Amino acid sequence: MASFLALILLLPVVVLSATAGSSSYQTKSIDRPGLVVMTLPEPVSGPESLAFDAGGGGPYSGVSDGRVVRWRGARRGWAEFAHNYKHRSVAMCAGEKKLVVPESVCGRPLGLQFHRESGDLYVADAYLGLLRVPARGGMAEVVAAEAGGAPFNFLNGLDVDQNTGDVYFTDSSTTYRRSDYLLVVALGDETGRLLRYDRRARRVAVLHAGLSYPNGVAVSADGTHVVVAHTALCELRRYWVRGPRAGQSETFAELPGYPDNVRHDGRGGYWVALTAGAGVGGGAAGESAPMVAVRVSGDGRVVEALEGFSFVSVSEVAERNGTLWVGSVDTPYAGELKWRATS
Repeated sequence: MASFLALILLLPVVVLSATAGSSSYQTKSIDRPGLVVMTLPEPVSGPESLAFDAGGGGPYSGVSDGRVVRWRGARRGWAEFAHNYKHRSVAMCAGEKKLVVPESVCGRPLGLQFHRESGDLYVADAYLGLLRVPARGGMAEVVAAEAGGAPFNFLNGLDVDQNTGDVYFTDSSTTYRRSDYLLVVALGDETGRLLRYDRRARRVAVLHAGLSYPNGVAVSADGTHVVVAHTALCELRRYWVRGPRAGQSETFAELPGYPDNVRHDGRGGYWVALTAGAGVGGGAAGESAPMVAVRVSGDGRVVEALEGFSFVSVSEVAERNGTLWVGSVDTPYAGELKWRATS
């Protein structure tokens, strides 16, 4: 099975590498002296997604022991911001024990985002469901654990419509859990769902079902559509959720790798992390740095790419005030890099 998985996972990268040479976008390296490594306290790892509060504080991130932590600057480092009920009810999950714990037992927060008006932080926990953390932090409340009569199985990406407070998020597979995510790709699973949590009514609607590995989510500025990364298809898809086109969808961008989280770039486009872009940046695999993210314009064109060896993988890139913030589900650190924006 291992060799079969390796073959399945490598084939799309090889094909995409052949087509990437004709691309006109600029590729830049994140392996720079100015890269600040934001190391997590042992033994936790995996700051998969990054969020900032209304005052610009943060980033905040979910980590491998099920907690959400906040970055307080280079001198003070990371500190706990939120925990879930498992940290109180299951002995091995208690943060003070500093154990390497099974994420299926203690929870695994992935996508997260603030609703700036209320200060609430919403978290897609792969195992525990949709969580809400009050602005002051502390205990995360489970606000939803199922939709359409089916329990959540593998919650993943998340974004918040800042105008309505509604939360858009993905259930990547109703068949396989996060621990078996490779099977979602290798076996072509198409049981994923795109969901919306109505903050006022406190209920979840299934917007689309039967999807191929829906992952990261970004809500458009006007709230009419969401852009969703489909990891196994190597594409972004636009789903119309309000207005005359509600219910429709179309391919938004084809990508040179497997996409993970999607975040606004502040210029009408999106940063998209690539979880498997090795060898795509030009040259054979092993001869050049792996491509770890791309920036996609508002009309769906790849206009910029990032490559580098500083992270085993990159699960999110966020751009704020001339700085790129990099998250990785596989490393014990996040990254901060001063950045000159390209129009």
